[in-house]
Amino acid sequence: MDETEIRRLSVGHVLCGLSVLLSLCVPPLLLDEFSLLGTHLTWICICSVCVITVNVFLLLTLKPNPSTKRSSLTHKINKLYRSCLYFSASCLLFHGIIVLYGAPLIESVGETFLLAVLLSSFTTSRCLCILGPNFHAWIRVFSKDG
Repeated sequence: MDETEIRRLSVGHVLCGLSVLLSLCVPPLLLDEFSLLGTHLTWICICSVCVITVNVFLLLTLKPNPSTKRSSLTHKINKLYRSCLYFSASCLLFHGIIVLYGAPLIESVGETFLLAVLLSSFTTSRCLCILGPNFHAWIRVFSKDG
């Protein structure tokens, strides 16, 4: 990696951290009776949306992927559909892992699933923005010999 890529990556991490801080500071100003302890599910949703928004903003401004030859509308819609499908699959995978590590399955399924969505927004959304829904690129990056 060259210096500009490292600088872009560090800016992305700083902006994600700032989006979490923003999701801590703004909701008490906008929502009545907001507290992290009382309405933590609302905060998890707001934090996930903020992180995904920052990742999409970074995708649009930094353009890590060079544009491909296929730039038709159907290709873009197909790519968006596959990205949403990968994100949903990662949410379900994280939910299963969290349950296997001992989270209550039936009593607090909403909290467990929103934690899975938060984890997916921090991990999968950034990878989807950089790598796209190319399954072979994901295998190359995340495999042992990649």
